[in-house]
Amino acid sequence: MRHHTAPRSGLGETRPIRQLTHHAKTRLVPSAPLNSSTSNTEAASTTDTAANVRGIHGWRRALLFPLGLILRAWGASLRFEASPEALRHLTKTDEPVAFVLWHNRLILTSEIFRRFRQGRAVYGLVSASKDGAWLSEFFSLVGIRTVRGSSSKLGREAVNALVDVMRAGNDIGITPDGPRGPLYDFKAGGLIVARRVHAPLLLIGATFESAWQLRSWDRFYLPKPFSRVFLRCEWIPTAALHDRDQAAKTLRARLLAMNPDTTHSRTLHEPVV
Repeated sequence: MRHHTAPRSGLGETRPIRQLTHHAKTRLVPSAPLNSSTSNTEAASTTDTAANVRGIHGWRRALLFPLGLILRAWGASLRFEASPEALRHLTKTDEPVAFVLWHNRLILTSEIFRRFRQGRAVYGLVSASKDGAWLSEFFSLVGIRTVRGSSSKLGREAVNALVDVMRAGNDIGITPDGPRGPLYDFKAGGLIVARRVHAPLLLIGATFESAWQLRSWDRFYLPKPFSRVFLRCEWIPTAALHDRDQAAKTLRARLLAMNPDTTHSRTLHEPVV
């Protein structure tokens, strides 16, 4: 079997890429907009909406800076492996794409973009609340841009802002089971933006050589520093999204198959409080 080398980034190690044929538990999934990128686009088309979007400034933002550095260094230490086909999809940058991954693999987003999609921005939807403000600022420190809004009061403005982001040529991220679950529940609402813009989806799958899992609702994965991460990708054309509800069922199944909750080696996931 021939080895393929992934694009190198300024930080961290990129290992030879190998064809991945392991772990094929079959399940399916579609999605809802994810939290992502480096500057913040607030979904505020009216004065009232803008007033409801919370921000973090001054010393509070400074508190997050060390965490951003730690996460960047952590991501840079990971060794990604992917098939040649997955690499082609990851590095295809001639049109905006909606990236779709489960919430518990969200930690990989900024590093995937830094290594494989250099020069492109990724945006995600983050709550307009105070908690969302902290998350938005943290994302900005690791290279993810955000659109502020929610699925309720600010939902329409948030969707319109994400549509504008994609029409401007940028990518967006979608976590279909976020922000509060249930785990691996694919919310069809996440497909609205891609359907309106006629943009393709890129499903992201990841398994880990060695990882901790948090005792959170999504059993969030923390790959151990310097461990290997095995990536899978599947390109979904716009035509496949015509029937939103059926597309959500099909995409859920595909995402589950690409993201088995097992390790790629003998090392077991270790729970963390």
